[in-house]
Amino acid sequence: MKVRLSNGEEIPIEMHKIRIVQSVRLIPASDRLKAIEKAGYNTFLLRSRDIFIDLLTDSGTNAMSDNQLGAMMVADDAYAGGESFYKLAEAVKDILGFDYVLPTHQGRAAEHLIAKVFIKPGDIIPMNYHFTTTKAHFELAGGEVVEIYTDEALKVKSDYLFKGNIDIDKLRELIKKHGSEKIPLVRIEATTNLIGGQPFSLDNLKELRKVCDEHNILLVMDGTLIAENSYLLQQRIEEFKNRSIAEIVKETARYPDILYISGRKDSSSKGGIIATNRKDLYEKIKPWLPLYEGFLTYGGMSNREVEAMAVGLREMVDPAVAGSTIEQIRYFVTKVDKMGIPVVTPPGGLACHIDAIQFLPHVSRTEYPAGALVAALYIASGVRAMERGTISMDRDKEGNEVFADLELARLAIPRRVYTISHIDYTIDRIGWLYNHRDLIKGLKFVEEPPVLRFFFGTLEPLENWGKKLCEAFQSDFGPEL
Repeated sequence: MKVRLSNGEEIPIEMHKIRIVQSVRLIPASDRLKAIEKAGYNTFLLRSRDIFIDLLTDSGTNAMSDNQLGAMMVADDAYAGGESFYKLAEAVKDILGFDYVLPTHQGRAAEHLIAKVFIKPGDIIPMNYHFTTTKAHFELAGGEVVEIYTDEALKVKSDYLFKGNIDIDKLRELIKKHGSEKIPLVRIEATTNLIGGQPFSLDNLKELRKVCDEHNILLVMDGTLIAENSYLLQQRIEEFKNRSIAEIVKETARYPDILYISGRKDSSSKGGIIATNRKDLYEKIKPWLPLYEGFLTYGGMSNREVEAMAVGLREMVDPAVAGSTIEQIRYFVTKVDKMGIPVVTPPGGLACHIDAIQFLPHVSRTEYPAGALVAALYIASGVRAMERGTISMDRDKEGNEVFADLELARLAIPRRVYTISHIDYTIDRIGWLYNHRDLIKGLKFVEEPPVLRFFFGTLEPLENWGKKLCEAFQSDFGPEL
C-alpha cells in the first residue's frame, strides 16, 4: 500500500506488524572483499552470514504469515490422500478456477514435467521471454525457444506499460514458417522476469488465446507472479481500477490451458503446482509425477508446505500482499531514476533492475558488466543482488558466448521482509558506486560449468579492481563500514 504524506510525497507503507525477527550483520568492507573473493565474484556463492540485505531473489525468501504458520501445525502427513492436499486443491479452484492440480516441489519441477510430456526434439516453443530454467528444460527436451516479445520490451528506459506482451504478428509469422504441428505450446510469463519483471495486458492474453485456438496450440502460463501482474493491471488500466485483485487473477487464469506456479514467490511457501481444466492434459502429466516428484497428493512437497501454500494462494490476492513489493519497487526505481542512474522503467513487479551497460560503459560485454556490477555493489554495501546478463546465458553448442539482450543487475524485493530504511540504504550505496564506477572493471571465468553457469561458476576481477574499490570505500566511510 502507498500513502501520501503531508508534503505530497508518496511512500509505500507496510501493512503488517513484525513479531518475529532474524538478526543480520553488516561486516566491514575489507571482510566483504574477502567474502566475494572466496565466492569467486559470484554472489550465488556468498554465505548468508556475510550478507546485510539479501536482494538476490524473491524465491523462497519471503515472510510467511501467522495464518500460514498456524496451518503448518495441522498438516496431514499421510503419504497418499492427505487432507492437506485437498485444502490446496480447494484454494486452487477458488482463487485460480482450475479443477485439476498436480503439486510439485517447486516451479522448475513443473517446467520439467511440461517439457517431458509435451516437447520433443525439433519442436519450436514461442514465449514472451525465456527464464533460465525454463529454457534449459525445454532445450534439454530437444526444443528450440523463440522469444517473440514486443519491440518495446528491450528498451531500458520506457513508458510502455506492458513490455511483457507477446507480439501477435510475430507469433503468426512463426506459425506460418514452421507449421503449427512443430509448435506444441506457447508460453507466457507473468510477470516477465528477465526483462525487468514486466507485465502483459489482458487484451494481449485474449489475442494470444485466439491464435492458439485457431492453430490447436496449447497456451501455457507461468503464473508465478500472477498476483503482481494483476495488481499492475489494476493500477494501469482504467477498466480494472474498480475490480479486485482476486477478480483480475481469476480472469487472467481463464485463458491458459495449463498454468504452473512456483509457490516460492506469490504464495510465500516452498513448492509448486501445475493446474488445468482439461482432464486429458492432467492425465498425460499425472503418471510422471510419482516418478519424478512424489505421490499425487504431495508431489515432492512436505505436507506442511502444502498447507502453507493453500493459505498463501488465498492471501496473495489481498491488495496489501499483492502490492507490497510493487510499491517498494516503485519507490526504489523512482528514487534511483531521479539520481540519473540507468534503471529499467516503468517499475515492474519483481525488482529494481539496473542497466549495467550504461552504468559501466567502459566494461566490454565479454567482460560481464552485470556480474561486475553486482560484485561491486556487495563490496560497497553488503547488499546481495543477482546478475541477469550474459553470465546467465549458457554458451552455444560450438562453445561461443551468447550475449544477453540486456545486462541487468537485479535487486529483487522479498515480500514483507525489508523496510524502506533498507531500501534507502541500498539506494545511497548505489549512488556512491555510480560516482566511483570508473574503478569497476570486468571479470573473467576461472571455472565455468556447461549448464546454468551463473549458479556455480567462479570468476576473477581484471586488474584487481575489487581491492581498489574497497580502498576507495574505506577512504570515504572508514574501516568499520
